[in-house]
Amino acid sequence: MDYRQLLLDEWNESHVKCWLKSIGIKKEYVEKLCEEEVTGPVLRELDEPFLKGMGMKGGQIHILMRKRNQLLKQNTGTDSIQAVDSIKATDVLDDSKTSSERKQTETREPNSLTEERCSDQREIKHTWSDKPISLQEGSSKSQRPSKKSKAHTMTAFSKTGSATTQILDDPVEPLHPSPFRQFRGDKIDFKYAKNTVLAPETGIFNLIRPCHEYKSFAKAALLDRQRLQAKFAYEVLKFASACMNLRTNGTIHFGVMDSIENKDWKHGQIVGIPISDKDMYVDALDYIEKCFESHVQEAARLCIHSPVFIEVISKATHEQYFVVEVDIEPLSNIVKGKIFQVCLPKFNDKTNKVNLEKDKITFQRVGTKSEPVKNEVLVTFIQDLQERDARREKAELSNHEHQIEGPQNLGRKLPILLTDGKNYMNDSRWYILVTNKCGEEDLKSIDFLMHLNIFCVFDFDEDSNVSGLYAKYKECHVTSSHFLKNYSNDDKMSPAEFQKHLCLFVKKSWIFCNGRSDFLGNEKPCDENTWIRTKKKYLKKAVSFICNDLLPKGSYLVLFLLLSPVEKPIIDTFHEFYSEMNGMDFIICLAESTENYEKWANLAQASCSIKTLEERSIVGMKLSHVDATIRNMLPSTKTNRHLPVSTKGVCILPTLEEEKMCSLEILCTDQCDDIKIDGLSEKEIQEMDETFYRGKKVSWKNFWLADNGLCGEVIEREACKEVSKMLNDFVYGNRFKYPVAKLKVFHHPGSGGSTIARQVLWKQRKDLRCAVIKTTYPVVTVCQQAVDFRHYDEKDLKNSLPVLLLVEDYDEEYLDELIYSLTDAMGPNKRHPSRPSFILLCCKQSNVPDKLCKASPQDTVAVTHKLTDQEKNLFRTKLEKFENQSDFKPEYILTFVLMSSEFDTTYVREFVEHLLKGIDLSSRETSLMKYVALLNFYVHNSYISFSHCEAFLGLGAYQETTIREYDFISHLSEQARLIFIELRETTTHISSIQIIHYSVAKEILNQLSGCKPQSEIAMELLQEKAFLHHRFGREEFIKFIRDLFIRRDKKSRGDNTDSYFSPFIEHICNTENPEKAIDVLERAYECLGKDAFFAQQLARLHYNYEKFEDGKHWAEIAKSHLPNDSFILDTEGQLYRKWFSFRVDKKTDKDTPEDIIQMIEIALKAMKCFRAAQQAAKSEKDSMNNAGYFGEVEVGCRLLKLLSTLDVFPKNPKGEQPELVQYLLTDYIPEDIKKPWGNLHSRLKGLQQNIYNALDWISEDLSYFQTNKNQTDAEDGREEQVHNPRGWLKRQCKVYATFFSSQSLIEENKAGSKTQLIRHMNIYKHGGGNITTILSFLSDPNDRKSVQSLEKIISFYSEDPQKETLEDTELINYILCHFTLACLSPDSSKLLDLQPLREISKRLYKKRRTVFPASAHFLLTLLYWPDAALDKDSNPDKDYILKSALDTLKHLHDIKMKDIAPRKKKIFTHFFLGIGFGLRKIIPKTNIDKLMRGSLDERRKMWQNGEVWQINEVHKVLKKVEGWTEDGRVFAMGHSEQIPILPLHFGSVPPGNENVTFYLGFSFNGLVAHNIQVKM
Repeated sequence: MDYRQLLLDEWNESHVKCWLKSIGIKKEYVEKLCEEEVTGPVLRELDEPFLKGMGMKGGQIHILMRKRNQLLKQNTGTDSIQAVDSIKATDVLDDSKTSSERKQTETREPNSLTEERCSDQREIKHTWSDKPISLQEGSSKSQRPSKKSKAHTMTAFSKTGSATTQILDDPVEPLHPSPFRQFRGDKIDFKYAKNTVLAPETGIFNLIRPCHEYKSFAKAALLDRQRLQAKFAYEVLKFASACMNLRTNGTIHFGVMDSIENKDWKHGQIVGIPISDKDMYVDALDYIEKCFESHVQEAARLCIHSPVFIEVISKATHEQYFVVEVDIEPLSNIVKGKIFQVCLPKFNDKTNKVNLEKDKITFQRVGTKSEPVKNEVLVTFIQDLQERDARREKAELSNHEHQIEGPQNLGRKLPILLTDGKNYMNDSRWYILVTNKCGEEDLKSIDFLMHLNIFCVFDFDEDSNVSGLYAKYKECHVTSSHFLKNYSNDDKMSPAEFQKHLCLFVKKSWIFCNGRSDFLGNEKPCDENTWIRTKKKYLKKAVSFICNDLLPKGSYLVLFLLLSPVEKPIIDTFHEFYSEMNGMDFIICLAESTENYEKWANLAQASCSIKTLEERSIVGMKLSHVDATIRNMLPSTKTNRHLPVSTKGVCILPTLEEEKMCSLEILCTDQCDDIKIDGLSEKEIQEMDETFYRGKKVSWKNFWLADNGLCGEVIEREACKEVSKMLNDFVYGNRFKYPVAKLKVFHHPGSGGSTIARQVLWKQRKDLRCAVIKTTYPVVTVCQQAVDFRHYDEKDLKNSLPVLLLVEDYDEEYLDELIYSLTDAMGPNKRHPSRPSFILLCCKQSNVPDKLCKASPQDTVAVTHKLTDQEKNLFRTKLEKFENQSDFKPEYILTFVLMSSEFDTTYVREFVEHLLKGIDLSSRETSLMKYVALLNFYVHNSYISFSHCEAFLGLGAYQETTIREYDFISHLSEQARLIFIELRETTTHISSIQIIHYSVAKEILNQLSGCKPQSEIAMELLQEKAFLHHRFGREEFIKFIRDLFIRRDKKSRGDNTDSYFSPFIEHICNTENPEKAIDVLERAYECLGKDAFFAQQLARLHYNYEKFEDGKHWAEIAKSHLPNDSFILDTEGQLYRKWFSFRVDKKTDKDTPEDIIQMIEIALKAMKCFRAAQQAAKSEKDSMNNAGYFGEVEVGCRLLKLLSTLDVFPKNPKGEQPELVQYLLTDYIPEDIKKPWGNLHSRLKGLQQNIYNALDWISEDLSYFQTNKNQTDAEDGREEQVHNPRGWLKRQCKVYATFFSSQSLIEENKAGSKTQLIRHMNIYKHGGGNITTILSFLSDPNDRKSVQSLEKIISFYSEDPQKETLEDTELINYILCHFTLACLSPDSSKLLDLQPLREISKRLYKKRRTVFPASAHFLLTLLYWPDAALDKDSNPDKDYILKSALDTLKHLHDIKMKDIAPRKKKIFTHFFLGIGFGLRKIIPKTNIDKLMRGSLDERRKMWQNGEVWQINEVHKVLKKVEGWTEDGRVFAMGHSEQIPILPLHFGSVPPGNENVTFYLGFSFNGLVAHNIQVKM
């Protein structure tokens, strides 16, 4: 049943849903309310907090609450429906007459009128929910509609009378004026918009301009044919008679409100009437012949034109309504000398016939009414006909002679609409194009579109890809083709992910809104009705996503380009943009065809008034003129750009090719030369110069202006010259022989490091190919496009110019992966022998640039705040030039002044004190300054978008008239304008603000913190819903907030320290108290969607301050959110580890047995959590979290130590604890603990194996990687397992083995299984328990001690290992001990020869290969590489063993590496093939290290750049292996077959097929070729 016929309490979810749609609530909120099961009773109790909680916006809430309240007032009483239905017929207002006419009619024929009303009443069904528009919001009348007003809201029957539709509904939109249809105009495209308002009814003006009369005709339109025609003819003939008698044009309108008594309706409001048969109205004029005298009938017929039916459009309903208009035109040659008397038709209910009035009446227009001429003046009226005829003739003559209106100045209007009155177009503004079919002729005039910064195109031409606009546009720009449904985001991706998925901001998104005729898939064109049913819903999603999640208001214009007749889908697109953008401020229409525009405008007026549409449209201007006008407004001439080539010439870089390399900001040789200098005023140039010196990042335009003498020179610091010199050494020197070189610039914040880096690129742009890398793109994309950039239009790829790539604020892993990928990519192309292919200029902010420079002085430059004497002179001179300007103020270029003073803290403090003096601490603007300062100080490169700031300050974020983004700064106070600098994102062109310098942000925060602690500022920030809930750019803002609370400092990122918490949280803990930090994090957890990682931080913070129970609570919460996250599981383990250590450290003799049990339980719980973290880490493909293994070992060893102190496990005279060992390794349980420890025994007896498994995994893991940390840095206070994992492992192995190596148990057990284990523990104790500890002997500075340890380890094994069955792990360790000992003491008596080792290793290849760990297959490569003494005869079986081992190593390596960045896939070579035979031919890498000179970092660099192979001593030790290359792959001869060798650097592999030599390395990834050289 229709909800309108039910009581509110009877409504279900569907009824509520229909009502919500009827009042204009957005679809997304309607669906959400339906999902929340909002029924009628729920709707009655709905409140604002509930609606806000489900994400509803303020404007929508306002509408919903107002309409709900009105609904509740209407729905009061026991039975509203009955109350309305009982309204008397005499209370129904006859809406087709004015009050005066009503009185006249009643006087003439009271019976007839009463009968007519009763007849009308029988045709009408009232409903309680129908309500007219309220013009006076809040008035009692609007809240409590009268019976009369309710009677106006009829429900009209369809032709069959079975269905009801509301004629006069309640519009949500405010009433806009509507233009009249042109008199005698019959354009089929002209339409009225429902609930717009025509000008008031008028009287006679100049006889030519028509007078107007309105009739609502709401009830009459529902009458049967006979009654309707009589009523229609009555009103038309009466009005026509009056007009013709006074010789004035006129128009009578049906379907327009005429009531002046009922204030609920606006006079002239367009509502329309339902029409099922238009012929009824046309035929009604046949009464002309019946009602007029015969001698004037023909004239009347000529003057009274046929009815015109104008459709009334409405967004709220698809039902069809019309306004019926009849034009009266008494032309002088027709009506001259005639008077028109009429007998009006009336329907008589008694006779059921139409009767004509007996008396002929002469009507005239009196003001806005048609009144009868009184009998006493009728003669005079007739005598005046001649004078009226003369006036008519004169009016017609004057009308014919009027001048034709001149054309509009569209050439001026177009720039104003596009640029807001500026001389040139804003090249950073986005354009959204909405267009339809483009003809062949129009394609010649759309070049201006190629130069606009188009974001996306809504194209309604299904042939666009074949012969339309898209076919031409994609010849010039990189595009991605989409359909509307591609914007539906069915996978619920975040806005950032969805943006990346659609390649937005990277490629121009071309949206085929009605399918593609040439598309082979299912997206075919369809008709309008099918489109509305199947595609319109996707249009809504696309427009909403673009307007609310991607582009801030004011940063884009929507351009409707009407190139062919419009259809409804393109109108729906206008409605959606108009709604989402809150008006027409940023919408423009271009139409050469007036007809196309008029149809578009007439349909579009359902959202916007015709007047506003005309103001925002360019109509009638030839498209070729539009093209020329816009191209003349472009800020640059858009000439071809050029790149240098190796032949010292240049090549053209078309826009299409440049856009294909979207991850690079390419710097051309003629960069900025296309700028129109005459378009730049002196003031604009000065502003650009000062803006740079205020702290904004330097642009290419700054350098160009300086080079052309249009502004002062950009100061060149000494560091710039240093970088240039190093760069020249790379390019023109002979020392660098690898494809990729790295040059690093570390700089203090605000010291000009970024300017220096870009200065270097600017100077080199004509000699090298230069570009800036956009690090938001993945390495794979950057690498591919960098290679394309290098090779573009080069004839000789081998000798292409080097590419200089600037990488700013990079992550170390990103940089390493980039170097790896570029090196790999250049493999197939032989590099130039004297210079690199790519030079990475790495510019990064650091608080310790000097220290980083000292660590690697050959390729690093430090930029500090400290100025040299020469730099001071340059800064002083520049400052004097500024001071000479008349309107100069130092604070306008504060950053430059700060640099001049070397960032003197006193100057900054005094400046901020002056700035904040007298500032209103309670204002929103001051709060904004606090929040930006908080983020800028603690979060590197943080900012807040203009859109967020506007929403926070209330500058039009939710207003209909939006504030343009470039006006935002002007709304700020002078203080705010001084400290804020505008940033503009290079890809999206989205603007944001940042405080001009880190030191200023710090000082603002410090001084404002004097009034309010920083924790309180953060609390306030978290409560600002305008920030947190603002849809646009929300992910980026939330990321900065997360970083504020979670991101820790790391030295590897250039920070001063390695912090345990975020610097902000540590500041609160240190300067306020930990409780405040906990409170802030808890608030952040609640405000930011109960993020698991905030709960994790809370757990860490609690256990760090020994609040273990609370920490446990938060760890469990974090785990409940992400139960399979290895890092969160590790945090839970760390909580119990800390708890266990705390309890053990506090242990005293007073502790009870229950206390001991609790400690053990905590330790076992920690180990269990760590094992869960280990399992979770194995399934994580994008990370390698081994913390669980380290944690389990540490807790296990500490638990062993605790057990060893208990009285129940006494020590023997030797200091050993055989009873503890026996308890842990056997079924033995001391009687004293058998029952109390009942729940612990099974877990404790697995302790040894658990620790052993963890140590073994760590050992295997470390064997894959080279430790990148500086193990000799004594100042490094980080955890040992992070910076020296091998040392940690060796120490823990010794601690672990000490507890299980009991000599007394060996003597008791003789040759028992436990004896084997204890012997194994003794081996472990001396460092022979795993591969990593064995190999660590090679790096021990005390060789003698290492030899003794290895010999002792070997002595633990049988003298004849073939007679003893060793476990697999023991066998591997035994063989490796021989290789290690042979490297340290090749003449040791404990060594076996190579052949016996091969014999005992047979088990390693005869069993299934996957049974053994990678170390077993690594040993097989060492054992079975051809030996000059042993392998004189070819043996294919040995090749099979070698190949099988290599295949398995690669397989295990790929599993181990997961999807980790190449930085973590670096091949670590343990051994090299040396000169000699047997075990002597295996040379450890540590021996090569000893032949090198310099610091650890310098030695590493020698390995990286290949300088190690230039050392003569290395040549004397290592053997050069002969091999060959085939298509980028390297091979060497094995025993009888070719063996694949992995090149360390693919860049060193010569192209094609060549004979080569190289040094052979042995790694866990297989055999590795170092220093590959073509054999001459």
